[in-house]
Amino acid sequence: MVVVASIALTEPALADGGICAGKNKYVTVCAEKPGRDGNPGTGGPKGGSGGDGPPPRWACTRTLLDPQPPTGSAAWEGHQPGDGAVYRKQCAWTESVDGYNVITTEWSADPAATTVDPAVLAQQAVDSMLLAGPAIASPRSDGTYTVGVPLWMWVSQSPTTWGPNTASASAGGITVTATATVSSVAWNMGDGTTVTCSGPGTPYTAARGMTPSPDCGHRYSATSAGQSGARYQGTATATWTVNWAVTGGGQSGRLTEVRQTPFTVSVGELQVVGQ
Repeated sequence: MVVVASIALTEPALADGGICAGKNKYVTVCAEKPGRDGNPGTGGPKGGSGGDGPPPRWACTRTLLDPQPPTGSAAWEGHQPGDGAVYRKQCAWTESVDGYNVITTEWSADPAATTVDPAVLAQQAVDSMLLAGPAIASPRSDGTYTVGVPLWMWVSQSPTTWGPNTASASAGGITVTATATVSSVAWNMGDGTTVTCSGPGTPYTAARGMTPSPDCGHRYSATSAGQSGARYQGTATATWTVNWAVTGGGQSGRLTEVRQTPFTVSVGELQVVGQ
């Protein structure tokens, strides 16, 4: 695994202005356009001022070498594996568009600081929640429904199928806490229509009679006789809204997750029996 950190320096990686003069035996790439005397000096890559100019501005990145150099190689600077590590340092002159670049190796006892993206930790927290698709209570797979009669749809609620569901993830001294809740369910009814419900739906009771659902319902206009298996093939798709924040204040954000559950509906016609 490669760890990258950005470090702002106010002077070149090595003293004595020797980056291009060969005083750093670990240099692998040097400037294409050095100063007049062949080294950047302290006045920048073009100055060659030998210490009389303003301090240079270098932007450097430090990357852990993977794999590490062999034990005993010069890059260890006399140290042993386990006693710090060897890094690749690339420094560029920030006030030039000429591509002035210096790449060195550097032993350090301190690990490079890891830049942690809170959004990545938020996604890790979400992954640990094991969010699932809607737990469909109606329509029932063993039920038979009738053309033109209101069908009530609703789902059972639990932390993994509806929320709220809260989890945290930590790295690099940062902890992010995320909370996920279903914000809507889109019901693809299998007959070419989609019904979007903002809530879990209302359970049907016999006292409701033939009234339509107040918040999540549908009427089929044809039987399912001509469908595969003589059943409408539908899906209920939950949209999860995830709000996350860095513990202790600071950065926050929002993620969206989608989970789906298939269902089938058997729809027949009302049979009228004569007297």
